[in-house]
Amino acid sequence: MSKELTLEEIQNFKGKYPKQIWSLFFSEMWERFCFYGMRGMLVFFMIDQLKFEEAQSQLQYAAIQAFVCAFTFVGGLFADKILGFRKSLFWGGILMILGSILLATDPHNFFFLGMAFTVVGTGFFKPNISTMVGELYKKGDDRTDAGFSLFYAGINLGAFLGGYVCIAIGKGHMLTDIIDVAHRWNVAFGLAAFVMLISLINFFFTERHLGPIGLQPRKLLPSGETVRMPMWKEISVYVCTILSIPLIMAMVKNTDYTDYFMYTVGPLTLLYLFYEMTKVTAVERKKLYAALVFIIFSILFWGIYEQAGGSLSIYAAKNLDSNLLGLNLDPNGVNNSGGAFFIILIAPLLGLLWIWLAKRKIEPNTVIKFGLGFIFLGLGYYVLFATKFFANADGVTSLNFFTLALLVITFGELCLSPIGLSIMTKLSTRNLQGMMMGMWFLASAYGQYVAGIIGANMSKSAVVGGDNLDRLYAYADGYKEIALYAVIAGVVLILISPLVRKLMQDVK
Repeated sequence: MSKELTLEEIQNFKGKYPKQIWSLFFSEMWERFCFYGMRGMLVFFMIDQLKFEEAQSQLQYAAIQAFVCAFTFVGGLFADKILGFRKSLFWGGILMILGSILLATDPHNFFFLGMAFTVVGTGFFKPNISTMVGELYKKGDDRTDAGFSLFYAGINLGAFLGGYVCIAIGKGHMLTDIIDVAHRWNVAFGLAAFVMLISLINFFFTERHLGPIGLQPRKLLPSGETVRMPMWKEISVYVCTILSIPLIMAMVKNTDYTDYFMYTVGPLTLLYLFYEMTKVTAVERKKLYAALVFIIFSILFWGIYEQAGGSLSIYAAKNLDSNLLGLNLDPNGVNNSGGAFFIILIAPLLGLLWIWLAKRKIEPNTVIKFGLGFIFLGLGYYVLFATKFFANADGVTSLNFFTLALLVITFGELCLSPIGLSIMTKLSTRNLQGMMMGMWFLASAYGQYVAGIIGANMSKSAVVGGDNLDRLYAYADGYKEIALYAVIAGVVLILISPLVRKLMQDVK
């Protein structure tokens, strides 16, 4: 049997990337296929199959996505305190598989039950694999951002495949010769379960290369000795998870509960963080305050960005043609996978660019990168607004120009999201890494919540407008308004960057 690697041996890797990142890359890739495959189907499925109104479907979508992100905080907390990152990952993956199987069996009657399993499962899976990526690097390693950019490319390879294939099968744009109409949605949801199983199998056979990373925490005795975590605590997590499924289903099904949840969980989480901050040093406390700045601004970013799964899904279905550079493609599939496709192309190059700039000591600091992310996001939504000028009398506009907007938005996402994952690990204390990663995703939950409200308001204006052309104008004008908010936020971040840099101390 080969000797287990130590953390020091793993972190002292040569070259640009540690070899262990590839195991996490592929596990996350297939998990993101599952997640984004279902994400891309939700709004269309609710409108087309469950007969929801447009505004209600977006609020429902936002509720599902908000709880998905919120439970990453819970998953991170249990990983820190009881399960460890590896066991949390396996438990989350199993729950996601069960949710996908329920949806594949009967997506109409088991929709909310299946989504409840998926919500909780993603909460256990998502934050912990990202945290393990962070542990592959020493504090202050200039290659960390590049590693997260590569990892983010893996996320988006899965998102690209799942985002297009699942919705295309469900709508009948793929495999129509072998899948009958009655079972298209069953197969689409079932495919998500299959690829999630591949993700867990990959991790099972490669986790031995991770050394001590992600192992279950040990209980510290008064004598200073450490012993195995009591089994009853671990079993309690599993039991409580299963018992919470009906509660999660009720909250996801009724968007009013989402309001109550969002009004309480954020303040309570902040209070708990402030309590934990009393236990750390003054320097560590400043770093955690800096992390909060990034978290708060990210709420606005995701509130605008996540129109992709809501209002843009409706826009793609009703206001876009199917011609992309001469190819006949499903516009919903392009909307769901276009951004991911561009990330696959750009992320590795951008990661190398950060390394090149760092060696010459001219790399923009993290705060500036965040600001640039907002500015690119705003510019992308200005391009979406401009699609109105290419519309015909039937309210159908260019998929080519829409895809250009996705490209611009992708530059914004790459300046913020992978760097956000990285900065949470850099600014966190060791015993709070899972919690801070969870808070990063909790901020995404609030962003999803805000996105649903924005999208629902745009949908109401579009419906009032009347014909399809008026609908297009209503959505386009809404995109112009939120584009302005994004640009302003980016400028503010750049202006306050010196203050935030002081809080960050030695973290770059």
